[in-house]
Amino acid sequence: MGYLIVFVGAGIGGALRHGVNIAAARQLGTDFPYGTMAVNLAGSLAMGLIAGYLAFKGDAAQGLRLFFATGILGGFTTFSAFSLDVVTLVERGDIANAALYAGVSVAGSVLALFAGLLFVRIVF
Repeated sequence: MGYLIVFVGAGIGGALRHGVNIAAARQLGTDFPYGTMAVNLAGSLAMGLIAGYLAFKGDAAQGLRLFFATGILGGFTTFSAFSLDVVTLVERGDIANAALYAGVSVAGSVLALFAGLLFVRIVF
């Protein structure tokens, strides 16, 4: 049942992300990734609100967490989950691992994308 909850939420989140990207491109142009930036900021704010609220609900909120945090926000932006992970490490007092995780995630992801592009360009 959990997979179905996540599946439905992710579809909603993905559709919302597409809508934001279309609206941003129409309103602000495509010279800067306004839509992606807006999605990442809004998704991170929403993740904070949802995580904070559901922390008070305990185990009874598992379905809600799956639907909203993993599903909708997972489909909307994975940056919100990344942000929650960093904040969780910071709140645990694990500043070094928070910095390591943030740095490796951002730099590593950009480098991995470049590697993927390079591989495809070489092979094809």
